[in-house]
Amino acid sequence: MKNVALIYDDKCSLCRGSMKWIELHAIRKDIFEFVPCQSEERRLRFHWLAEERCMQSLQLVFPDGQTLAGDEVIPEIISRLRGYRILSVLFKLPVIKSVLFALYRKLADNRYIISQFIKPLIPE
Repeated sequence: MKNVALIYDDKCSLCRGSMKWIELHAIRKDIFEFVPCQSEERRLRFHWLAEERCMQSLQLVFPDGQTLAGDEVIPEIISRLRGYRILSVLFKLPVIKSVLFALYRKLADNRYIISQFIKPLIPE
């Protein structure tokens, strides 16, 4: 399984905490590369990916440049986590996928509000 880049909103404590959790549960230490959307690294390496786009939703970039966004990213992340890989199949089922999309959109649209409540739980 090749390494992938996760591009996330670094100003969001919910997003930063999620990246730390993913890093802790990854099947290999180097399988994910975490790149803040607001970083110069993202602008240089992933120049085709506008900041507006990566501020809307989590982006996953494969080594060949293929990019997934939002709820489509979740099964790909889960397939690379220890103890959770079987769930990636479930998240691809149509019924679960539609619920996941709605849930993801709610979380993404309200991430700064949610972050205010969980900020004390996430170390900087």
